[in-house]
Amino acid sequence: MLLFLTLSLIFPPQHPSVDLTILPQSSVMGVRGLQGFVGSTCPHICTVVNFKDLAEHHRSRHPGCTPSVVVDAMCCLRYWYTPESWICGGQWREYFSALQDFVRAFTAVGIKLIFFFDGMVEQGKRDEWVKRRLKNNREISRIFQYIKSHKEQPGRNMFFIPSGLAVFTRFALKTLGQETVCSLQEADYEVASYGMQHNCLGILGEDTDYLIYDTCPYFSIRELCLQTLDTVMLCREKLCESLGLGLADLPLLACLLGNDIIPEGMFESFRYKCLCSYTSVKENFDKKGNIVLAVSDHIAKVLRLHQGEKKLEEILPLGPNKALFYKGVASYLLPGQKSPWFFQKPKDTITLDRQVISMSSDPESKQEVPMCTDSESKQEVPMHMNPESKQEIPTCTDPESKQEVPMCTHPEMKQKLPMGTDPEFKLEASICTNPEIQPEDPMNMGPETKQLVTMVSDPEILKVARTHHVQAESYLVYNVMSSGEVDCSNTLEDELDQALPSQAFIYRPVRQRVYFLLLGDCKDGTSTCPAVKEWFVYPGNPLRHPDLVRPLQMTVPGGTPSLKILWLSQEPGIQARRLDTLLACFNLSSSKEELQAVENPFKALCCLLIYLFVQVDTLCLEDLHAFIAQALCLQGKSTAQLVNLQLDYINSRAVQLGSLLVRGLTTLVLANSACGCPWRISDFMPWNVFDGKLFHQKYLQSEKGYTVEELLEQNRSRLTKFHNLKAVVCKACMKENRRIVGRTHWNSQHTGRWGRQSPGSHRTSSGYSRSGQGQPWRDQGPGNRQYEHDQWRRY
Repeated sequence: MLLFLTLSLIFPPQHPSVDLTILPQSSVMGVRGLQGFVGSTCPHICTVVNFKDLAEHHRSRHPGCTPSVVVDAMCCLRYWYTPESWICGGQWREYFSALQDFVRAFTAVGIKLIFFFDGMVEQGKRDEWVKRRLKNNREISRIFQYIKSHKEQPGRNMFFIPSGLAVFTRFALKTLGQETVCSLQEADYEVASYGMQHNCLGILGEDTDYLIYDTCPYFSIRELCLQTLDTVMLCREKLCESLGLGLADLPLLACLLGNDIIPEGMFESFRYKCLCSYTSVKENFDKKGNIVLAVSDHIAKVLRLHQGEKKLEEILPLGPNKALFYKGVASYLLPGQKSPWFFQKPKDTITLDRQVISMSSDPESKQEVPMCTDSESKQEVPMHMNPESKQEIPTCTDPESKQEVPMCTHPEMKQKLPMGTDPEFKLEASICTNPEIQPEDPMNMGPETKQLVTMVSDPEILKVARTHHVQAESYLVYNVMSSGEVDCSNTLEDELDQALPSQAFIYRPVRQRVYFLLLGDCKDGTSTCPAVKEWFVYPGNPLRHPDLVRPLQMTVPGGTPSLKILWLSQEPGIQARRLDTLLACFNLSSSKEELQAVENPFKALCCLLIYLFVQVDTLCLEDLHAFIAQALCLQGKSTAQLVNLQLDYINSRAVQLGSLLVRGLTTLVLANSACGCPWRISDFMPWNVFDGKLFHQKYLQSEKGYTVEELLEQNRSRLTKFHNLKAVVCKACMKENRRIVGRTHWNSQHTGRWGRQSPGSHRTSSGYSRSGQGQPWRDQGPGNRQYEHDQWRRY
């Protein structure tokens, strides 16, 4: 923090209206204590640099090569989200514009950007993930307390990124023509590997793990001034010099300090002993000392005495945590790198949770296929490489190439990927085969690669899913098919609002039907289908265990098609079958004709609204008016108009409804990609159908009793569209015995509890099953439960 305050005197923040110095520190990840140490004790390792100058220097050293920067996108989300309003569900048009400015700034100086997103949470880091989610829950509770007390958005010190930001950022960047990669493991490892092997200018992010990896230079996104392209480079060589360590010692230091793999308390007593020993030698040293300096001194002066002669467990108090510690150190070794701290031979291995950890490289890889290069595009696959691969790694990419990243996959799949070919994204699912690539030696593969058991046995369809996952063209599909485990982070939900359920419960039936589609072959119903582990955050869930959710059988007109048909077939009429399957996921097959008549981009929105209003009885007519009116008015608004829109006050229920709709849009991404993309992805991107402030305005107006004409801002051309969309939603709901009524009428007939108890109801919820039996959704004990069909019984 001191570092930022110092550097802010050198150049101002990118956006004067946003004080980045008070963003929550939970966004800073990596090695515990290292960020503060660098800012307070070791600021000289930080150097102000300019990307334009770096790019020119790179071109002079590598003529014909385009300088590239690999971006850890997950670290950058807070920096990118610059709209003043964040509480209402997201200012997506403004956000898209900010991303556009970011890309243009680097493109203008000839720098290529490669964006990496986390594609999964590694098992070893699940505890840390849970810890952060529970911390976020407490922050969200304070946010809603503030809203109810002050009727306004909290200050930036309580900033919480809008729901779905990471998911939609991928698609926004693809729309902007950027190379976007979703990782097959923790993204920081793939980022560091890519940067090292592709001779990148550096890594742009905010994670002290990048000071530990022996890779290309590390630049701070927090310190980036977009107008000048100045930022701070954190030099790991200078860090080593200050600590008296070598580059190869940094992984050991990181694990002794604690990181996302090694729990903070694991070496607490060891660090205290190091500190006591260090302070006793340093006469004028601050009594509080510094853990980083003390542990580094112990490594340099004590542990090195036995380096190469004794195993780490003989000179460190590893105890029962030996395997976890070795895994932590090995997690920093990039392809081809070795650690001098491993007494074993490079290919010796240790067992951890029935998995094999290689001591030489790639501890967490899920890759089965090494890099391949398309001779036409000269672009490499953005995945970490097998160190044993004999293939040469080019040091630059062809700046003229406009082709997207090719993937190594099954040769028969060539020209067979209709999924994700939305022209708006300017890409095709490029496929290449390389006969020179040899099968990998099992002993040189990471632990996840050796684990051959997946939820889906068809290798061809699994590779198609993986291709789309890596190219960031799908959401959760590959996670379900490969490991049967999915997660969803926090949502702005009020745990004290008993009338509105969590989005995790509302959209669970859709996910269950998608699981049925993806896992397939459940001819006798769902009893033989494996349960999917859901790590979904919702109020009251301690996240001690995942929810075990069984696939839910669905009815598709003409029968449920196979994934090969949905994903690979180009036969006439296949698009109609894809649409039938998508609507069946939302249990809306009977409304196909009405939805088909709706114009884009409102088709997908109507589907979502019908589902929501069928599922949640506490949604009323005023809510429907607000949702439809904001979507129609958004089409005629400029970004500047949306920026200048002012709200009278903030309503906590409207905040939750905004987040609920956006989570519904991410659910549409999941279902659409699982069904082979019958709908254009652009039709349910939030910048085309939703604006948080605009919805909030319409909600407040609707609540005050504004007429439809007033909601539509006296625009007659929107009036016909409004009534048509409303009629489609209301008619579809009536088919499910759900009559949408006004709030006054609703208050007189409802108790405020979610779910309908009528025996004939087809609604599914965690509160009430189809038979009308069950417990209120808030009262169900979360944890290790198994849910079958719609009747979510205790396991």
